Amino acid sequence: MALPRRAARNRAVYVCICNGVTERQVREAAAAGCSSVAELTMRTGCGASCGSCLETAAAMLVPAAPVRDVRFPLNVLQVSRAA
Repeated sequence: MALPRRAARNRAVYVCICNGVTERQVREAAAAGCSSVAELTMRTGCGASCGSCLETAAAMLVPAAPVRDVRFPLNVLQVSRAA
């Protein structure tokens, strides 16, 4: 028996069974700036118990992380001659 579309959409896919961390939580952490597995573990608990999910979590962080383009004004990058 197949689940209705709505029920299938609301199902959580667990990345870390030990600590109940879902795929959605990992993606949200990445979108909020989490860029390493160590930081993900601190934020969500993912991988803090047995560690079998760390490879999957790391693979999810890379494509989900936002690209940041940081630009500095030219005057910040130039060396001061006043010194």
